Amino acid sequence: MHGAAMVIHVGDSARRTRTVTAEDIELFARMTGDRNPLHTDPDLAARSRFGGIVVQGGVTSGLLNAVVATDLPGPGSVFLRTDWSFRAPVRPGDTITAEVVVTAVRSDKPVTELRTTVTDGSGTVVLDGTAVVWRDPAVAAATS
Repeated sequence: MHGAAMVIHVGDSARRTRTVTAEDIELFARMTGDRNPLHTDPDLAARSRFGGIVVQGGVTSGLLNAVVATDLPGPGSVFLRTDWSFRAPVRPGDTITAEVVVTAVRSDKPVTELRTTVTDGSGTVVLDGTAVVWRDPAVAAATS
């Protein structure tokens, strides 16, 4: 169906799963300059309330970027607004799953509202909230 954008409905969902690594922490730190000791200093992080290294929130929420930009709504999508709560730490070696569920679709423009959740391998919600996404019609048509 090349050239015709996928029709999105309330209730549609998509998810991606990934194991987070120490390399992800280092790459994010290099990219952003976020060298918070909670992410980079094992001795200091061990003395914190987290009891060890935790992954930057941007690495955790980044998996939602991949779902939105690749799966649902799909290529050409960008976040207009997010409202996320970080509920639990993610650690190197954790396998996390990001899921989006469509809660509303605008009929007058390519805007979709999503419920967003990231869980760890034990099912603990580590991030939840909502997002509003706009999808570029030209990119959507060219990649459908």
